[in-house]
Amino acid sequence: MQTARLALVLPFALAASLSAQATDAPPPSVSVLHCAHLVDTAAGKLLGETTLVVEGNRIKEIHAGTVDTKTYSDAATARGANFSYRNFTRGTCLPGLIDAHTHLTSETSPTGFTDQFRWNIADYAIRSTVYAKRTLLAGFTTVRNLGDTANESIALRNAINAGLVPGPRIFTAGQAIGTTGGHADPTDGYRQDLAGDPGPKQSIINSPEDAWKAIRQHYKDGVDVIKIMPSGGVLDESASVDNAQMTIEEIKAIVAAAHDYGYTVAAHAHGAEAIRRAVLGGVDSIEHGTFMNDEDMKLMKEHGTWYVPTIIAGKYVQAMAEKTGYYPPQVAAKARQVGPLIQATAGRAYKAGVKIAFGTDAAVYPHGQNAKEFEYMVQAGMPPMFVLQAATTHAAELLHKQDQLGQIAVGRVADVIAVPGNPIEDITVMQHVEFVMKDGVVYSDKD
Repeated sequence: MQTARLALVLPFALAASLSAQATDAPPPSVSVLHCAHLVDTAAGKLLGETTLVVEGNRIKEIHAGTVDTKTYSDAATARGANFSYRNFTRGTCLPGLIDAHTHLTSETSPTGFTDQFRWNIADYAIRSTVYAKRTLLAGFTTVRNLGDTANESIALRNAINAGLVPGPRIFTAGQAIGTTGGHADPTDGYRQDLAGDPGPKQSIINSPEDAWKAIRQHYKDGVDVIKIMPSGGVLDESASVDNAQMTIEEIKAIVAAAHDYGYTVAAHAHGAEAIRRAVLGGVDSIEHGTFMNDEDMKLMKEHGTWYVPTIIAGKYVQAMAEKTGYYPPQVAAKARQVGPLIQATAGRAYKAGVKIAFGTDAAVYPHGQNAKEFEYMVQAGMPPMFVLQAATTHAAELLHKQDQLGQIAVGRVADVIAVPGNPIEDITVMQHVEFVMKDGVVYSDKD
């Protein structure tokens, strides 16, 4: 009888304890941010003096000009809340940036092709925490992670979400999906007894049926998006950078399965035929698109397909290809093909009216240099405001998070960065982020 009584009492006692803890929780902190300028990414305008009031993890108020900070300070103190004030007298505030194409669990290195035989997955995972922090401090509060080795980016995402390590908000694809011998095949270049025959569980497919198995495995693994490899690529040890490596039927099966499970599909595609198949197959975005032709651009406009150029990656691999021994010979040869073309392709796609979202292929170049892409996009003929929108409102739309991310607005999550000067006049200031707030928490403040 006593045991039964305890069984009834304990849940109520626990509920009372939790209620008391909730009552005792401190009120959310209040921050007032005064900005000399504010980029209104939704309207595509540069505003003058603007003050943001952040409470907890949300934007609570936005005021033109200045406010009486003492009023907010006194109110916060009266409630027992922490108060902070920052005045960016020469700075411009923007929403936290979004990089729609990263690989946070690896980084370029001349020993990268041999490290995979010496390092454990734990080595990559630990290093990923460094790369994640570096990315966040560069002003990128959200990323789409498009491929890893063994789902280690899922663990990284979970650790960041739990507050264990600092880093951007991650939407991860886990392992990229490809075909035998294709750009996603992790055993390309291995000797025969090590190569084996990876299958759908390892993200390698060779039929529409395999495609469904691979997507269902990704769902089981807990990914956020899907990444496929319908064309050759630069940094694998196969011969072609642009040949088509998936059939339309395989791509359609991947897209159908992915959309069933609520995923968007990003397609790594350098070659024109691979791009055509991917667009007709229903993918949501084309990544890189180096050899994209006029027909591809027309199809992308008709289908509403996004384009993520990754100009910085092309330029970086071209430069490294000239360093003897940095890449295997066949990789260096492909890098010399892609590097000189990718920026001009991005410029043509912009002029053709293709939808463009910001992405860099971080890891192909050192993490933290993501904002160099803004400069390259402007050089390609895109206006400064457009490239800022590409990394905010456009990328948020690509992620289907336009109601949450990509702009500073009352009620939105408090992702705010500040740069010195005016990025509309000088886009290179985006490479010198002085303040980073993600989800209401300040991670960098150099002012």
